[in-house]
Amino acid sequence: MMNYGGGSRGPTAMVRCRQCSSSITAMPGARAVQCMQCSCVTRVPGCGRPRPGMQLVPHMRPTPAFGGGRSKKRAVLIGIKYTGRRSSELRGPINDVKCMRYLLTEHFGFPNDCVLILTDEERNPCRLPTKDNIRMAMHWLVQGCSYGDSLVFQFSGMGAQVPDDDGDELDGMDEALCPMDSFHQGPILDDEINEAIVRPLVHGVTLHAVIDACHSATVLDLPYQCVVSNTGCLRWRDERPLTGAWKGTSGGKAVLISGSSNGKRMPTNALPQPYATIGAMTHSFIRSLECEPRTTYGRLLSSMRSIMRQGGNCNLQGPVGSSIHMVTNFSGVEEPQLSSAHKFNIDCEPFYM
Repeated sequence: MMNYGGGSRGPTAMVRCRQCSSSITAMPGARAVQCMQCSCVTRVPGCGRPRPGMQLVPHMRPTPAFGGGRSKKRAVLIGIKYTGRRSSELRGPINDVKCMRYLLTEHFGFPNDCVLILTDEERNPCRLPTKDNIRMAMHWLVQGCSYGDSLVFQFSGMGAQVPDDDGDELDGMDEALCPMDSFHQGPILDDEINEAIVRPLVHGVTLHAVIDACHSATVLDLPYQCVVSNTGCLRWRDERPLTGAWKGTSGGKAVLISGSSNGKRMPTNALPQPYATIGAMTHSFIRSLECEPRTTYGRLLSSMRSIMRQGGNCNLQGPVGSSIHMVTNFSGVEEPQLSSAHKFNIDCEPFYM
């Protein structure tokens, strides 16, 4: 087993779930593990953040079988249903990915071969959203990035929180994304995601991340979060860690569109079986851009909030969108959120991917 988590090589360890006390097997090097019983994420004792100079992110260069073209516009779209897990199987993530691909290729000019799709319905083993494949996809997305590149990272699935171990989180919690093998390999923590796809961005490169998952509001660890002031205006709130740890880019632009949630998901078994569904947060993002392609970040955020409050049926364009009947808030997102590596004029800055 390769060491990808920042810990030392060694045998597997047994960890007690911090919520239900179930025994969980921690693979060598894992910094956190996810419980199969309650889905709670628990920190692995003695596997903290790597020492200064050590890397959180393994250099996982995509193999030739991984594929993927290279252009100035590239995207990684990940949708995970967690098929076969009665307590946590989601409806919506696969359609999230299909509709996002249609938006990117038909409205924003992304070449089809430069849009990598990872779902648990893929037959190609390299396209399954395992922890290792997601790491390779993140590396593929940003490797060799240069001025003028427009990059998109989408994740629809389960998110999680785990107590912070290095003091770089103002709320004391690390956020994480759960790959399809999260119960065996552990989740991908926000520290690693930031190092993988935020810090490599050089001047002139733009990354937009769209995350439809619970506990995803700060999952890229970006320094500034857009909030509504007491007067109803949008303003930036400084989220930089008190430790002084650098969470920004190497001169590029990184924007996260996600959602605040309490982690409570809508029970999917309440939906009629025949309904094709899409995530509420993803639906509001795509619908807003279909209605107003030339918008600003401020108007986009306002439109998304309005659409999410309306709820109801899906009304997206394209062959996939037109076949979807129901919008489901599988991630429990209450309000769409926007965070960034740099402050900018939210009301005037044009949105473009």
